[in-house]
Amino acid sequence: MKRSTVLNLAGLAAGLFFSGSQLAGQAQSGPTNVWMFDLPDPYTTSSPAIAPDGTIYQATFSGKLLAVTPAGQLKWLFQTGSEIRSSPAIGGDGTIYFGSRDRKFYAVTPAGMLKWTFQTDAWADSSPALGADGTIYFGSWDTHLYALHPDGSPKWVFPTGDIIDSSPAIGSDGTIYFGSHDKWFYALKPDGALRWKFATGGQIISSPAIAADGTIYFTSTDGNLYALQPDGTERWHLHTGGATESSPVLDANGNIYLSVNQADVSVNRDGKKRWDFASSPILIDATPALAGNGEAYFSTPWRDLMGVDLDGHPVWRVATDANPSHGHMVASPVIGRDGTIYVANVAYLCAINSTHPLAPLANSSWPMFRANPCHTGRVQSGN
Repeated sequence: MKRSTVLNLAGLAAGLFFSGSQLAGQAQSGPTNVWMFDLPDPYTTSSPAIAPDGTIYQATFSGKLLAVTPAGQLKWLFQTGSEIRSSPAIGGDGTIYFGSRDRKFYAVTPAGMLKWTFQTDAWADSSPALGADGTIYFGSWDTHLYALHPDGSPKWVFPTGDIIDSSPAIGSDGTIYFGSHDKWFYALKPDGALRWKFATGGQIISSPAIAADGTIYFTSTDGNLYALQPDGTERWHLHTGGATESSPVLDANGNIYLSVNQADVSVNRDGKKRWDFASSPILIDATPALAGNGEAYFSTPWRDLMGVDLDGHPVWRVATDANPSHGHMVASPVIGRDGTIYVANVAYLCAINSTHPLAPLANSSWPMFRANPCHTGRVQSGN
């Protein structure tokens, strides 16, 4: 579990990259080097977060939070009382925040020591969002959205009509946006008062993305991708038919990317589909990440990571694990400051780059799951 393996993917290209005319001659533009850190888990859904010092924090379904160095070595391990599906978020002082299915929400220091816990009445699968003032927001299966002070004391609690596993997003004015299984999408003021709510026809299980102009994008299990104005009025909706947990992300031009059922999809800011690409025989739950060179990185269930260009053409595909008994990859990729892609499959935390370094994160308001490598879930003006 505590060792990492370094592979040269160029030497395995015949087995790792698509063949045929669609990718002919393009394999060399893809990643060529990767290390893999063994995870102590048969099933991992949490997406890694990256601290400013390069430390990678990975939660596992066996209830562990791992701190891994940029070289792929274990720094420390923190054990909770049950499974973790929440992805960690990193505060300005380095504190790591996440929820667990032991009904507790955790704050852990950069040294791996427990700072505090907050008790909920059900699973805390929602990944936290961190306000500019340090307030921590997360949802729970107990139907409440919680706001905590940085010391772990409650600031306020907002009730909904059903489970909250959608992760909240924070706008530039401090508004907190999230969805619930009660089929409503909510906007709350920083003091916890309801600003507005918007009805959909299905549960909301994915997380919203926020554009630089304040437009909020999210999906519902009614099969629609919604675009709302900051005042809660609908700008448009597009029926995609999708009901997966994949959340939208945005490029610098306002185009939207997400996975819909078995396909990877891009939609323009006016709600018109730009392209789609069927990449999987089963449902895709992971959220893509966008690089500064225009490529979108999609996790696929067969333990592969795929790079797609601006026009929706796959340019490379890398197998992060060749063992078919390890099951599917459902975690979302994260792009580090040097362009390294970090993603967890069932068995490994993988770091992927190239002898010609990959592009850094796209300069947009919401280019990846939870907006940025620290997973603050807060809209940004750029990277």
